[in-house]
Amino acid sequence: MDCIFCKIINGELPCYKVYEDEHFLGFLDIFPLSKGNTLLIPKKHYRWVNDVPEFGSYWETAKKISDKIQDRLGSTSISYLTFGEEVFHAHIRIIPRYPADEMYLTLKKPENYSKEEMEKIVRSLS
Repeated sequence: MDCIFCKIINGELPCYKVYEDEHFLGFLDIFPLSKGNTLLIPKKHYRWVNDVPEFGSYWETAKKISDKIQDRLGSTSISYLTFGEEVFHAHIRIIPRYPADEMYLTLKKPENYSKEEMEKIVRSLS
């Protein structure tokens, strides 16, 4: 498999490791959006974050790293992204926020649903 994250896990490529346990690896993003921007990946290859069997542990680990970032780097809050568009290996982007970071993420124009469409969605999910 030609996955850059799998190569990092296998030691074929270097990383700035900030966390590791038997299931997950956390390392600094080499294209950071802010100081301490960390990528948290499962050690097994999964395409999407939602595919990771240890989903709850995955997010608990992200929280653990976030707490350390806030405590040691002084960020005021943390944002998380799980797009998975850049690398096709599940990853949580842990993005520290600072008072003057001027970061604003635009995802896309919000969709507009009628009341009837919203109610239909609710019925599908209830």
